[in-house]
Amino acid sequence: MMSKLIAPSVLAADFGNLQRDVEMVNSSKADWFHIDIMDGVFVPNISFGMPVLKAISSHAKKTIDVHLMIVDPDRYINTFAELGADILTVHYEACTHLHRTIQAIKASGMKAGVALNPHTPINVLEDIIIDLDLVCIMSVNPGFGGQSFIENTYKKVKQLKELITTAGSDTLIEIDGGVTNKNAKQLTEAGADVLVAGSYVFKSDNPTETIAGLKSLCN
Repeated sequence: MMSKLIAPSVLAADFGNLQRDVEMVNSSKADWFHIDIMDGVFVPNISFGMPVLKAISSHAKKTIDVHLMIVDPDRYINTFAELGADILTVHYEACTHLHRTIQAIKASGMKAGVALNPHTPINVLEDIIIDLDLVCIMSVNPGFGGQSFIENTYKKVKQLKELITTAGSDTLIEIDGGVTNKNAKQLTEAGADVLVAGSYVFKSDNPTETIAGLKSLCN
């Protein structure tokens, strides 16, 4: 069984001390960096863009998991590959030609993920699940950190796990939003492989210990 992965969301880091926070994640038991790119169009918030991702990549020593909450993500696929993204996740709701987008991500040398908003059902992925390296289930409405976890997520994780198993795929299930020590174990028991945690990690008194606590809770 693969170890469950913890991916601190840099959106919640202290941007006045970004290098310090990146190095904290490097030295912690975290597995990935989760990077949210928002454009203020697809979601009602703007996070950060290419220069900040480049700065993070220059210090990060772990997998860089980039989550695009933007319209027309195809325009930037090669750019994110050049900036060091290992995994690129696009939103189902933002892609008119999803299969083409997934193939372009893979052709650029990255692993390909698809994110689903809370209202989007799992079955929309039936025809593409075999092509995906990762599915990110949004357990909050995308756009802002620090939101409350949506309880229906557990049901969606189980449905997705069943779809992956039936298809014979090795797609990873990632959960993004409101992850804490109160729901981490239940999420991994339902089938989640990767837990994204932002405010819960970076706003804690000891982020390194908080990451270690999540990791041990899930494994």
